[in-house]
Amino acid sequence: MIPLRDNTHSDSFPVITVIIIALNTLIFMYEVSLGEAGMNELAYIFGLVPIYYSDYHVPWMGYLPFVTSTFLHGSWMHLIGNMWVLWLFGDNVEDQMGKLRFVGFYLLCGLLAGITHFLLNLHSEIPVIGASGAVAGVMGAYFLMFRKASVLTFIPPFFLISVPAWVFLGFWALSQVFGGAAGLLSTGAEQSIAFWAHVGGFAAGMLLYRFFLRPGRPNYPGGPQLPTV
Repeated sequence: MIPLRDNTHSDSFPVITVIIIALNTLIFMYEVSLGEAGMNELAYIFGLVPIYYSDYHVPWMGYLPFVTSTFLHGSWMHLIGNMWVLWLFGDNVEDQMGKLRFVGFYLLCGLLAGITHFLLNLHSEIPVIGASGAVAGVMGAYFLMFRKASVLTFIPPFFLISVPAWVFLGFWALSQVFGGAAGLLSTGAEQSIAFWAHVGGFAAGMLLYRFFLRPGRPNYPGGPQLPTV
């Protein structure tokens, strides 16, 4: 399912969301300029490699990769997918939190997503990169704050339907849990998708968003009733 737009309007321009998208794009353009070998080296320096920490061989970057990993991407499709979802849902969450609170919320969700991945992949030697965990936190916040919203969704190859936000985001979250569980049960090669980072970020967004709302904002038991797309 590919989300195209939601029907939740924000009251202000999403400055921080745009800055995060621009920053991720600029960083990826720099990655590409390094070539494949350079991108790989950068991933091992600034990406999250669990075994570095479980074997107590903390790299010279210390624990910064738990955050810096969220600003690296492995391909244009990886970048575009994450940034598109952030653009769709981030504006409304930022609108309710305010700019500085949204920055803190986004980074904290990314951090907790990385910690979740680390705890369930202690001996992995593969660097984890991508904004997915932090973006999942935004999705988790939106899931509770705007349950009554709807998302115009493209289901390849021909279907275009309006789906309640709680259905779309809930289905996505469950798919990540199933994907992560399948990885834990398998004995083969490591998964190329950090499902548990997504789960950790989504859960963090659901649990923490209330603490980042601007003063005077409601706790959003589903948000206002909105017209369908």
